[in-house]
Amino acid sequence: MKFGRKKHGIKSVVQTVPGAVQSESLLFSRYEAQSKAERELYLSLRESVPVIDAAINKIVRLIGNFIIETSGSASQKLADEFVKNVKTNGSSGGMMNFVYCYLDSLLTYGAAVGEMVPDAGANGIAALYNASLDDVEIRADKTPLDLVVCKNDMGQIAPVKYQNLVFATLLNPKSGTVHGTSVLSGLPFVSSILLRIFQSLKNNWERVGDVRFAVTYNPGANETFSEESARQIADEWKKAMRSRNVCDFVSVGDVSVKVIGAENQIPDCEIPVRTIMEQILAKLGIPPFLLGLSWSSTERMSEQQADILTSELEYYRAVVEPVVRRAVEYHLRLSGYNEKIRVIWNDINLQDTLELSQARLNNARAVQIEKEIGLEVVDE
Repeated sequence: MKFGRKKHGIKSVVQTVPGAVQSESLLFSRYEAQSKAERELYLSLRESVPVIDAAINKIVRLIGNFIIETSGSASQKLADEFVKNVKTNGSSGGMMNFVYCYLDSLLTYGAAVGEMVPDAGANGIAALYNASLDDVEIRADKTPLDLVVCKNDMGQIAPVKYQNLVFATLLNPKSGTVHGTSVLSGLPFVSSILLRIFQSLKNNWERVGDVRFAVTYNPGANETFSEESARQIADEWKKAMRSRNVCDFVSVGDVSVKVIGAENQIPDCEIPVRTIMEQILAKLGIPPFLLGLSWSSTERMSEQQADILTSELEYYRAVVEPVVRRAVEYHLRLSGYNEKIRVIWNDINLQDTLELSQARLNNARAVQIEKEIGLEVVDE
């Protein structure tokens, strides 16, 4: 038996972070957490602008489903059962519900936190929980390479006791910070313009759509204006307007009735609204036709937009896949299986599969025709 000093593990140190900052316990000053006001702003955007909420819901749904592949039959059965029936947030079952909620938070706020809840005997994961960002904060512990999930308990920030049971994901974090970037960042300004246009449109239609009349009495040269005559005209007009049946307005003298605002026109808002909507959809990466917007586009343009959306969905899959892998592997380890797994996603849509099959069929036909006419097929 050899005796000696116990060797401590050497921690990796980030050289570009000032040493005084790295010596702090939790980097509260340097790595500021996202404020509640910012999260409420993003939530209000989804509630106020339906196209933003619809676009995020489309992205979440289009990410598709997945299956877990393990090396053993027993572990495969256990993994399939876990993915299909694990309890999620107390009201739903299945891991896909957890992934959908996790990705929704990630897109809206730029960060998401989840927790694995073991069963009473620590023989597996009993439930998965999507933590509210109002209850937790993501911090850096001594180095920006180590993220710590902290609990916000009545203003007191303290790290969660079992860090191995929680996981956090940041979307496009800013350099040198642990602050994720929401896909809605940059949209509050253009969204405020859109809402102002809609508010003005509402006010104009309240004034013009709900018709109001101006009744003017012009006494002649030989007539004298009297307050009694004006009162009688006003009473007769009110009587005609309040009647539920069609009735005539009878008056004596020169009385003119005009619609208030009839000479004016409501400004055309189609072009500015479309311009703003283009900015919003460009930020969210959703093709217009997926949201029911009938903007003119060629078939070639639609295919390119679908390709761009496919790359976006593949990126979001890569972001949430480590969370899926960690949860399933932890469940298998608690159940006595120490195996690596593979997360296999299904095809994003059927159209891609059909186009690939059609391309392979065309290539096979081309090779067959070349053989029939005697051309030599050279493999490059």
